Amino acid sequence: MFERSDAQRMMTIKKWGYPLFWATMLPLLPLTALIGREAGTQDYWAWGLYFVVFGIIPVLDYIIGKDPSNPDEITEVPSLNEERIYRVFTLLMVPIWFGALFWAGWVFVNNDYSWFGMLGWIVSIGTVGGIIAINLAHELIHKDSRLETWAGGLLLSSVTYAGFKVEHVRGHHVHVSTPDDASSSRYNQSLYHFLPRAFVRNFINAWRLEKQYLERKGKKNISVHNELIWWYGISAALAVVFGLLFGWMGVVFFLGQSFFAAFALEVINYIEHYGLHRRELDNGKYERVTPAHSWNSNYLLTNIALFQLQRHSDHHAYAKRRYQVLRHYEESPQLPGGYAAMYVLALVPPLWKKVMNPRVEAYYQGEMDQLFRTGKRVNNIA
Repeated sequence: MFERSDAQRMMTIKKWGYPLFWATMLPLLPLTALIGREAGTQDYWAWGLYFVVFGIIPVLDYIIGKDPSNPDEITEVPSLNEERIYRVFTLLMVPIWFGALFWAGWVFVNNDYSWFGMLGWIVSIGTVGGIIAINLAHELIHKDSRLETWAGGLLLSSVTYAGFKVEHVRGHHVHVSTPDDASSSRYNQSLYHFLPRAFVRNFINAWRLEKQYLERKGKKNISVHNELIWWYGISAALAVVFGLLFGWMGVVFFLGQSFFAAFALEVINYIEHYGLHRRELDNGKYERVTPAHSWNSNYLLTNIALFQLQRHSDHHAYAKRRYQVLRHYEESPQLPGGYAAMYVLALVPPLWKKVMNPRVEAYYQGEMDQLFRTGKRVNNIA
């Protein structure tokens, strides 16, 4: 639909597209919470947001098509990077998310949900948390501004995933697409083999990296200087507040939405680097990260929804670069759909492998020995 649009006009559309998308999506929260209560169908509507994100948006993604805009590195990126409106919007989303989270907790305990409706509401809010809390935190924790990095930490605390603040920046971005990175899925590895290892290893690695960082600074690990203690402390405090406001069911809601937000993040991690690897050099080190080590997707709607997270190669090349100036690399490996569609596909490993394995193999055509040597420990994993 927009693929042949004027690139400059598309940049303007996208500028207001980010707030417009969320101004459209967030009203769905009260809609899916309130509709159906008189008819007794509220249990089904509780799943509404999840259905919108992973049912309707993938279809709209294909209808709307890809983004034709790509800011010029020399003439557009510097000025676009300085526009404050993009920064203001990300920071405004922090109080909006917290307001939505507490309101959703109230709905959880006051709506007459069965267990099915409760689960649907937790999954729906957790999915929104993965998109807003974790995805926006991802944008903010890479920045130099203390306000932004603290805002990112606060967002991660709201979904009990503070370790991401440390492990992602100091771990994933260093070891991406190598066997040392638990957030980089291997060729032929299923999502369900990947997820538990990513959850456990990334949590442990975050504490290890923070301990090493503090030791280099001459500070004690278990001290006020350990930022993970502070961020997880805020998560604990939020759980207590939810308990005081809504009882033990409020704590169940807070922890449940935290889990599904983290689940959404790790599924996206699985998608972003599946089967891609950095070649091991003769000196035992790995080649530098290039655009070849991330799957990209240039579908317009999901790029707006995710603050251009799908232009992932540019993010790894320039980690501090703001979302509005991330560029598309046509030479990077390309996903056949947006992240929402690929998320659904990843949930069904046989379908995922049928679609993605040939793409990985085609990308490494002529050097399959590299692919199988790097992935030999996981090639037969279910």
